[in-house]
Amino acid sequence: MYLKGMKRKFFIAIVAVIFCLSVQTADAQSKKAALNHIALSVVNLKTSTDFYINVVQLDTIPEPFHDNKHTWFNIGPKSHLHVIESAKEKTPHDKNTHLCFTVPSVDEFAARLDKMKVPFVNWAGESRQITKRVDGVKQIYFQDPDCYWLEINDAKD
Repeated sequence: MYLKGMKRKFFIAIVAVIFCLSVQTADAQSKKAALNHIALSVVNLKTSTDFYINVVQLDTIPEPFHDNKHTWFNIGPKSHLHVIESAKEKTPHDKNTHLCFTVPSVDEFAARLDKMKVPFVNWAGESRQITKRVDGVKQIYFQDPDCYWLEINDAKD
């Protein structure tokens, strides 16, 4: 009986150690950096807000400032886009520096851009063309009202 009790206590101790190690591992992983938000400085908040709502189709979320200089958008789990009216002028940006959003169909998104008369290009810069990457992902690029580049793709993962 004593030996059975010792085995049981040993088993419980081992389970407790494994649990503690898994909690420590989870805690260590949760201490890694994670995207919280991206902030873009824009010339005209209303123009940019309308663009991200109507063209990119992002949903707004409450922002704490209520100063008519900020719009916040949901862009993923616990991730936001903050559009802030603070730029003095539009500044050109390199296409390599861009925000990327995934959609179910690049073809449908591109057709919508055509209807809205929003110009887009493929990676090579060819107007109204879609890039098909070597991994099969389709992508297009276009600029927001402040010349920030956006990529739209249909990546599955």
